[in-house]
Amino acid sequence: MAPRRAQAVDAGVDLRDHLIGTAARLIARRGTAGLTVREIAREAKVATGVLYNHFADKEELLALGLHGHVRAAERGLPPLPDDDEEVGRALLAYTRRALDLHLAIVPAFENVAPEVLERFTGLGNPAAGGQGLRDQLAAYLRRQREAGAIAADTPVGAAATMIIGACHEVTLRAPAVVPEGFAEDLVTIVLTGIQVR
Repeated sequence: MAPRRAQAVDAGVDLRDHLIGTAARLIARRGTAGLTVREIAREAKVATGVLYNHFADKEELLALGLHGHVRAAERGLPPLPDDDEEVGRALLAYTRRALDLHLAIVPAFENVAPEVLERFTGLGNPAAGGQGLRDQLAAYLRRQREAGAIAADTPVGAAATMIIGACHEVTLRAPAVVPEGFAEDLVTIVLTGIQVR
């Protein structure tokens, strides 16, 4: 038995979870492009063949590692405000969180193999406890609409898509630099619109 395998098992850590966690940490450091099973095994301190006892193939392990990376990056972010927070400040917190999460995870998806991306997508959305950032924000806006804090005819799905989509778009640029005041400007546009009054 490889030393790390014994340590993981002795510590009560499931070996499969240990391998996924190792892959997630490597992906966070260097992305998925060119990452090999041998590198993951070496980092996990197990024989390369051990990975194939727990995963169908490299693509499954990388997809699970990407999924774990997104969840770990999100856990490192500040919590979202409660629903009783003023809407503008809450939207700013949601927007900044989306920007920070995208900045942390987008590099890991650079040059990801289509097979890995397909497997990753099949695992469900790892963000916001499986809900996804857009749906999480839409649910918040829906609650605010029901509470009378925003207009009753607010298209919450469109507003959430605009905010999360803008965060996604600005972080996909190379280099990924969020312009000064971007989050504040985005929230202002959502709250006030662009129509001449």
